[in-house]
Amino acid sequence: MALDEQLVAEVTRKVMEELSRYTASPASAPAGAEPDSDFTITEVGEAKVGTSPDEVVIGLAPAFGDTQTKTICGIPHSEVLREIAAGIEEEGLRPRFIRVVDISDVSFIARRAAGYSGSGIGIGIQSKGTTVIHQKDLFPLSNLELFPQAPLITLEIYRKIGKNAARYAKGQSPVPIETENDPMVRPTYQTKAAVLHIKETQQIRPGQKPVQLEVKWRNG
Repeated sequence: MALDEQLVAEVTRKVMEELSRYTASPASAPAGAEPDSDFTITEVGEAKVGTSPDEVVIGLAPAFGDTQTKTICGIPHSEVLREIAAGIEEEGLRPRFIRVVDISDVSFIARRAAGYSGSGIGIGIQSKGTTVIHQKDLFPLSNLELFPQAPLITLEIYRKIGKNAARYAKGQSPVPIETENDPMVRPTYQTKAAVLHIKETQQIRPGQKPVQLEVKWRNG
């Protein structure tokens, strides 16, 4: 099938526009790094493996809440974490936050979070919003629940992710969370997702272990 040269040129132009929009110059802020005045994330030393069965560890990707502050569809990271934490707390458990700094793959981030969790259940989340619920005795590319289409994940779903993770931690078998599946999401967001992932990967600190985080919301 022959490609129309004008179509190819138009697609190329749009891709280059996206790249210039989300690839910052050294003097400018990285994509998604607009200040978020609603919360602060503070690193407080090397993370420790938990021993409490009532915790669910939330593992943040290297750039989450730092050089990137919103998901791919513009949801502030502060709201994402608030909803996940609220879902966990509604099930009577407590969230603990770490940052996985030596890798940007969400499956490995989630697996690392599960390994540091006293309950053996962890949640991994990339800056663009892709999320995984994991269990420590599963292989990294296996998982309990995967939410790959970040543009379709709403705050309601993030809260449900927290609730289901807590239910797994309590030994229950929750019904997997239903999400939309839009085949147009991939072509629509592919360029932006690639650039944001590159930005995420640039924040990796090779060989460094996960760090403990203190997350505080300014408005409660």
